[in-house]
Amino acid sequence: MSVGVLLMTHEAVGKALISAAHHVLPKLPLKVEAVEIPPEADPDVMRMLTAVHARELDLGDGVLVLADLYGATPCNIGLSLSELGVHLRCVSGLNLPMLLRVLNYAEKPLDELAEIAASGGRGGIFIDHA
Repeated sequence: MSVGVLLMTHEAVGKALISAAHHVLPKLPLKVEAVEIPPEADPDVMRMLTAVHARELDLGDGVLVLADLYGATPCNIGLSLSELGVHLRCVSGLNLPMLLRVLNYAEKPLDELAEIAASGGRGGIFIDHA
């Protein structure tokens, strides 16, 4: 089983997270790509370009879309890919703990991986007890 992972983010966020993940896990166990949406980008053009990336990532087990901010253009584009025939699940609130948790459970199916992503993202948030 191999789910593709597509990071849908604002400019400079997705590639930085992939770079940080490589620092922790030099060989990533899943294929991970980032699509960063520039502020001036045409959402319809970006949707079509992103669909190409998503289809390349889908080796038959689907694509896990990890978006940085729910309701923002990158997330909306990611969610709209299902209308273009991409088998996906989308989780927003992307952070490095979320991505690392997904990569540590690479053998899981798409639906379970989406739950793991959400749990990992929440679990990576701590408040000091000063």
